[in-house]
Amino acid sequence: MAVKYKRPTSKTYTRSQIVWRTAGSVVLFLLCLVVTAPAFANKAINAVNRTTNLGIPTLPDKGFNLGLDLQGGAHLIYEAKTDTIAPGDRASSVEGVRDVIERRVRGGLGVAEPLVQTTQVGQAYRIIVELPGVTDVNQAIKMIGETPVLEFKEENTEAPRELTAEEKKQMAAFNLKVDASSTKALAEVRSGVPFADVVTKYSQDEKTKNNGGDLGLITAQQFPELYAWAKTHKDGDISSPALKTLDGVNIVKRFGQQPGEPEVQAAHLLICYKGAPGCTGTLTKEEVLAKISDLKKQATPQNFSQLVKTNSTEPGAGDRGGDLGSFKKGQMVPAFETMAFSMPVGSISDPVETQFGYHLIYKKGETTPLTYKLARIFLKYKQTSDIVPPSEQWKSTGLSGKQLKRAAVAEDSRTGQIQVSLQFDDAGTKLFGDITTRNVGKQVAIFLDGEAISVPRVNEPITSGSAVISGTFGFTEAKLLAQRLNSGALPVPVELISQQKVDATLGADSLAKSFKAGVVGLIIVMIFMVIYYRLPGLLSVFSLAVYAALNLALFKLLGVTLTLAGIAGFILSIGMAVDANVLVFERLKEELRLGKMLKSASEESFLRAWPSIRDGHVTGLISCALLIWFGSGFIQGFAVVLAIGTIVSLFTNIIITRVIMRFVFGYFKDKANWMFLGSKIL
Repeated sequence: MAVKYKRPTSKTYTRSQIVWRTAGSVVLFLLCLVVTAPAFANKAINAVNRTTNLGIPTLPDKGFNLGLDLQGGAHLIYEAKTDTIAPGDRASSVEGVRDVIERRVRGGLGVAEPLVQTTQVGQAYRIIVELPGVTDVNQAIKMIGETPVLEFKEENTEAPRELTAEEKKQMAAFNLKVDASSTKALAEVRSGVPFADVVTKYSQDEKTKNNGGDLGLITAQQFPELYAWAKTHKDGDISSPALKTLDGVNIVKRFGQQPGEPEVQAAHLLICYKGAPGCTGTLTKEEVLAKISDLKKQATPQNFSQLVKTNSTEPGAGDRGGDLGSFKKGQMVPAFETMAFSMPVGSISDPVETQFGYHLIYKKGETTPLTYKLARIFLKYKQTSDIVPPSEQWKSTGLSGKQLKRAAVAEDSRTGQIQVSLQFDDAGTKLFGDITTRNVGKQVAIFLDGEAISVPRVNEPITSGSAVISGTFGFTEAKLLAQRLNSGALPVPVELISQQKVDATLGADSLAKSFKAGVVGLIIVMIFMVIYYRLPGLLSVFSLAVYAALNLALFKLLGVTLTLAGIAGFILSIGMAVDANVLVFERLKEELRLGKMLKSASEESFLRAWPSIRDGHVTGLISCALLIWFGSGFIQGFAVVLAIGTIVSLFTNIIITRVIMRFVFGYFKDKANWMFLGSKIL
């Protein structure tokens, strides 16, 4: 029995649909350009802001992530010593060390995009560390090679010790010398020595020492003592005697004054409703609105404080009558701030809703305080905190990763909440029991490499040697936390077996040459397409431009790290994008030779070219998947970039090129002419 083959047909679109799809393609292209090169968009935004004062925020310009071969840096290979670890735990333990290394190089070395990956060579586990931009390889090696440190700490309630008599004597003597130096500095200023020169000679304020002591325009909140002095003096005055504050001696010169930001003095009455942050009340939003509306009818400036004490749900509001003191714009939530600054002084607002509940606002006053332009010579006193540092928030308990046997992800059988379970050895069980007994109702912090990774609250004494850490994390976060804990409890020694420093100059040169090669290649291909295929070739130029912009935008948005191999993959994918256009246009030639009208020939060319385009792109993606699966390092980077380019190529050729051709061909009679692939084909 013969089987009939049903050829696919093209869907018919109205002219309006084609116009909208074309406009969408142009918008997509412009958005990709903005993502790829936001500096140009920011110039336009700044120009608009200068003209209209709209205050439109500028776009962040993160830049592309460059790999080691382009940015330069260090390439290190470590081998993990897993002989003493059970075979089943080796892979997870090495992953834990990988995580510790990545956190160390991010935090300690400031590397934003390190590449830290594990690989297995035979029975050996290796950790590959690539650190773009790192120049001090020895520092990186030292930081990475340290053993992970896990500690349990409790709140430190101990007050700092008192100064000894000798320390007090030394501090007093030091401060007398500071007073003597300030006297000399003031004498030089009064004798006519330029103020800026005296600043350079005497001042110990590192922020202003090299700019003539300029503090800019100050407010009363920034420098209360200096502000109070400036209010009673005029421009050009110099403080004599010098102004003494808790931290040192100030010789101040006033240069000018300007109006500052408006400030409102207000009080408020807040009633929260059920579900608002921190609200323990049981009233619904509707009930609260009705209650506060009734209070509005009763409220006057004279009884407002009493109404607050009787009705406000804000903690501590009753003690101060709801008084908020003075505040500027930007210090309150938007709805509250808008009402407070717009209402007349002495009035009480209608109910105002914020995320905290409903408010009544009593506006007591509004002022525009002056700011003063000052410069100063600052000589620092020695204080108690310089000799006896302030107490740290947390103190050691003696419990560390040495006493932790294992951490694992668990699930609460009653609530289904994801938790991390801890199991201590005998010594750790006793220590943990003592710690939790004396810290019931308090927090115990878990530190890994000096960083607090969890700060749970102790609900009851735990003497079994088992505990759980619960929180709002999901399975992935809990698994990561358990991995970090296990890496501290079971540190895997690592040995550096290879190190290499990559020259950043070579990377920059390679990047410039690769970029130039890509641009030149793309331009040559575009010129060829226009010359050989005429109008369709010109349309493919726009499609290729969308392809390039969309690729680069995805590189930024997805955080793809570009290497020389990756750039090669991008340039190769350009060839695939052009190849798909060639298949369509050659098929269009054949259809026109058969005498078909332009519209039907265009649709037929895409339908008949699709199987070849599809198969070529699918085989390309399969190759990329295999390279990603079995490859490593630069090979994976090449494959990832090539895969992205292949998918984008499929999109731009089947969607963008087709939409643009439908849009442009609609303006021609339904017959090809010399603008379509050459007149010889007709």
